[in-house]
Amino acid sequence: MTDSRLLKKDLFGEVRLISLAGRITILRDTASASIWLRWLARALLRREARVLAALDDVDGVPDLLQHSRTQLVRGYIPGEPMQTARPRNLDYYRQAMALLRVLHRRRVVHNDLAKEPNLLVTDDGRPAFLDFQLGWAPRRRGRLFRALAYEDLRHLLKHKRSYCPEALTARERRILENPSLPSRAWRRTVKPVYLFVTRRLLGWADREGADDRGAVG
Repeated sequence: MTDSRLLKKDLFGEVRLISLAGRITILRDTASASIWLRWLARALLRREARVLAALDDVDGVPDLLQHSRTQLVRGYIPGEPMQTARPRNLDYYRQAMALLRVLHRRRVVHNDLAKEPNLLVTDDGRPAFLDFQLGWAPRRRGRLFRALAYEDLRHLLKHKRSYCPEALTARERRILENPSLPSRAWRRTVKPVYLFVTRRLLGWADREGADDRGAVG
């Protein structure tokens, strides 16, 4: 490990752009996490490692290179986050849908595609998904998995509605108008508390990391 550039530092630790064996990579390090949140930072680290391992060799997803109890190193995908690139090409969304289907076939849900920095437009114009800390890779695709996979799809369609609304199909509009039961329950119960904690107490924003060209995923 040689060159290192700090991309992000918060209560959950640090994210750095590093050179590892001559390759540009991303290091997530929980060593500096707040003592009160260190257990959560490391739980999210383990979760991300499990999901990335389940998605090994999938194009459009960072590859897992190393992980330990306190650190995770993943591949770097050059490109721009969605809110910077503002993709208006219909092919981008077709390819993103195809990538999402691959995730779901691998029994993985992303759970955080609502955030634009988690969707990348690569240097060659293709989609990539970042930040799998909230991802889930259960052994079986049960009812909860299917509901969360449906929400992954809805979040992707929301972005399509933002940047390419004229391309939405009638079926896609129906999906957008019909959130799943877990989503409706989240909005009414957990989401107000989540927003208070993340925005008021932790100072987070939905587009956090936007200036890091997608590198913070």
